[in-house]
Amino acid sequence: MMKRNFTDLALLILRVGFGGFMLTHGIPKLSMLSNPSDFGDPIGVGPTISLILALIGEVLAPVLLIIGFKTKWAAIPAFITMFVAAFVIHAKDDLATKEHALLFFIAFLVLFLTGAGKYSIDGMKK
Repeated sequence: MMKRNFTDLALLILRVGFGGFMLTHGIPKLSMLSNPSDFGDPIGVGPTISLILALIGEVLAPVLLIIGFKTKWAAIPAFITMFVAAFVIHAKDDLATKEHALLFFIAFLVLFLTGAGKYSIDGMKK
């Protein structure tokens, strides 16, 4: 019986699935660029910088993850954003409230550790 390795397919599904779902959180924030003062300031750098950092972690990084370009680098702002969401923004909330951010954090951390796999722009270089 032939043994199949589905690791690269699994990484594609992880990248597209979690990256795509993260875009549903990030894309609505793009409209806040017209008035960034309405955005929160969870890490004390001001609402404009906080919004820009959130957009990097929730829009730019997920797009790069979906296509598998600079995957390990793109995963860093994505998992940092979700760490802040879970442990700063939702610090006082129960686990059920933190759960989404923690699931995204874990997925993006895995992509940082593994890379994109062969079904990606990064994988085409090998």
